[in-house]
Amino acid sequence: MPIWIFLVAIVGGLLGVGAVADRVAKKKKLTFEPEEGIKNASTSQQVYGEDFLRQVNDSFKQPNG
Repeated sequence: MPIWIFLVAIVGGLLGVGAVADRVAKKKKLTFEPEEGIKNASTSQQVYGEDFLRQVNDSFKQPNG
């Protein structure tokens, strides 16, 4: 099987999954608001998320350290 057929199948599958997820979200009237962020998480999840973001920020400021 040529590689391009394999790649087309992978991309088509991902698009199909996205279309199904979009249709389900519209049917159930789900809204996704990125500005909500980690607002509804537990305290420990918030601390973990903020610590992870701080570490990522620090790694960009000091890439060799």
